[in-house]
Amino acid sequence: MPTDILEFFRGKKVLITGGRGYLGTNLVSLLRSVECEIIRIDRSKPTSQLNGGKAEIKDVTADIRLNDFWGSVIDGVDVVFHFAAQTSVYEADENPVEDFRTNVLPIVQLLEVCKKGNRKPIILFSGTVTEIGLPVYRPVDESHPDKPITVYDLHKLTAENLLKFYCEQEVVKGAVLRLSNVYGPGPTSSSADRGILNLMIRKALKGEALTLYGKGESLRDYIFVEDVVRAFLAAVTKIENLNGRHFVIGTGVGHSLKEAFDLVAECVERKTQRSVKVETVEPPVPQSPINARNFVADSRRFCELTNWKPEYSLREGINRTIDFFRESA
Repeated sequence: MPTDILEFFRGKKVLITGGRGYLGTNLVSLLRSVECEIIRIDRSKPTSQLNGGKAEIKDVTADIRLNDFWGSVIDGVDVVFHFAAQTSVYEADENPVEDFRTNVLPIVQLLEVCKKGNRKPIILFSGTVTEIGLPVYRPVDESHPDKPITVYDLHKLTAENLLKFYCEQEVVKGAVLRLSNVYGPGPTSSSADRGILNLMIRKALKGEALTLYGKGESLRDYIFVEDVVRAFLAAVTKIENLNGRHFVIGTGVGHSLKEAFDLVAECVERKTQRSVKVETVEPPVPQSPINARNFVADSRRFCELTNWKPEYSLREGINRTIDFFRESA
């Protein structure tokens, strides 16, 4: 991690929603070496305290959907990383009202508290590349039209546009990073249809067969979680270049699902000396069309504006993830 980026956060007050979730955990692991104040917001109480590091870490257990929440925590905050979300496409389809309350309402409440109290934190929002719907060209850059085909993506896009609007009104400064398929060390995803590559690594380490839907020809752009959180940190330091915009975050390299699963099997076999099977199965019904998409990211614009670049190849990332899961077992 470049020291100049970490130094930017020295003395800052940082608030992270979903602070003990997947992205939040990895972000804190990088920031904890800096003398700063970190407020981790989560719905559940922490089971243990983080030890070591220079950061002062405060855990707040709260429901960010409640109207009076933001006013109680936002004073003095320099940077907000808004990671908390309901991430299942299928749950959003089944209960769109609840998904709206979780994925849209909190950002509106945050922005209104900032507006009414004249508070001006930098806000970074985690979006998703599936907000565009089905790609009409590859690789996908920021000029691609948005045509979401799921309730989940529609709500993520709505939240994103709200942040952009308030940035245009100069209420806050902020940006959105639309993430491709993130994998790597960290807690298990709360949604069964997220974190699929991590799930396959866990299955392989347990000696279970990896289940591939159909021929596994769909392309994905897998990006290692450490590269993702470095992108968020870099975005804060270059917010003047990014303000009010969204950016596509990926590696620029596409791998079919079959390639990725075969690579997981190969890497686990080398480390454990146990055979791992990849089995073809029929996909469940119904299956969202978004799962059949082909996607590769074009992140050149973000790279040019921030000097960020992804560091890990898929093989390197898978091996690091395997080592993490084995050490954590």
